[in-house]
Amino acid sequence: MATKYFLRLPEPANARGNDIDLAFRSEGAEGLATEFQDALRSAGLFERWRARQEDPDAVDVSLGAVDPAATVRGEQSGLAIDLVATTSLPGNVFKHRLRLLAGSGWELRDVTAG
Repeated sequence: MATKYFLRLPEPANARGNDIDLAFRSEGAEGLATEFQDALRSAGLFERWRARQEDPDAVDVSLGAVDPAATVRGEQSGLAIDLVATTSLPGNVFKHRLRLLAGSGWELRDVTAG
């Protein structure tokens, strides 16, 4: 069953993960939404992160789950950006991908059934 996450990036320019090679590159709502959607739909971001770990083979492979049907919409809201992500991925995988992309520069506003 899908879950819908309502997120806010209050300061989009600061919503970047610790590793610049894995973090968001886009500035606008549409670009950020596309990057996040790609991260949920494919294992590319996870595999790049995994390869950077001291022992990649020890990484929990369940973090590499993907949802090819995931969708993310982005909208500018004043200076902030609101994202609405719908996915069937487990919450821990969802948050892991978001932290890689945005670091701690995001707020979870609401969660509903997708």
